[in-house]
Amino acid sequence: MLLVPVGRLRRRHTVETPNVVLPGLDASELREIEEAAVRPTEEPATPTTIPLLPGARTVDRRIKFALVQACTLSSLLLGMTAIFLAVTGSDPRLGALCLLACITFDGLDGGLARKFGVASPFGVQMDSLGDMTSFGIAAPVVIYSALSGRVATPVLVAACAMVAACAAIRLARFNVSPKDGRFFCGVPTTMAATVLALSVLIGLSLPPTVVVAGVVLLAVAMVSSFPYAKLAKVFRLPPWLLILPVLGVLANAQVTFGLVVLAYLISGPILWARQRRIAA
Repeated sequence: MLLVPVGRLRRRHTVETPNVVLPGLDASELREIEEAAVRPTEEPATPTTIPLLPGARTVDRRIKFALVQACTLSSLLLGMTAIFLAVTGSDPRLGALCLLACITFDGLDGGLARKFGVASPFGVQMDSLGDMTSFGIAAPVVIYSALSGRVATPVLVAACAMVAACAAIRLARFNVSPKDGRFFCGVPTTMAATVLALSVLIGLSLPPTVVVAGVVLLAVAMVSSFPYAKLAKVFRLPPWLLILPVLGVLANAQVTFGLVVLAYLISGPILWARQRRIAA
């Protein structure tokens, strides 16, 4: 048995410790214990701040970065304006116009970020939050305002809430999924918001229950795994296919709009079945 005097131990404060008996220890083990006792406690590492703009932080790049973020914030604020217009009883078409403006700014921020070379993880998160505000919340609020009083309130609330929930799932999934340069996985939130806004502007002369069913279908399409072509790929279709909708709008805008939306929604399952057939 060895009697080991453990003197004043220094950690963060000096502590008087009584002698303790440590059986079966040799001299080297005792030294290790004493050294460990007087070793200072490590201070926690100072948190580091991640720069919002990666790379060279020149004045020119900062101005370009600020311009891109201004587009994102403009989309978000226009979405908030659409909500205020809807809840104050204004003409729903004013809110729909704000949504179309949101879509314009949403397209600008991504394009400018790539052109200026100021794309950043911060910008990705800002874009996603702006999209949720404008397309996941403002769009269903505008639709609710347009259909209020024409459809049973519980049914309309459920349909609009479904749009918001599916938009959140769609945006979160997009942020963590690998990107495909050819197709979207599910209908993008911008496309869904465009359809909803144009529906209000055109004033579809369809039974309200049919419109609500279309809203639900659009929400489900956002979280589906069907591939939907990106806009650049759509413009590569044969010219005569692009001229047909233009002629249709001149004849009957509402019918043409409904057929174009329906064709786009159906294109996802068709492309999915085609890919499965090729893979087999």
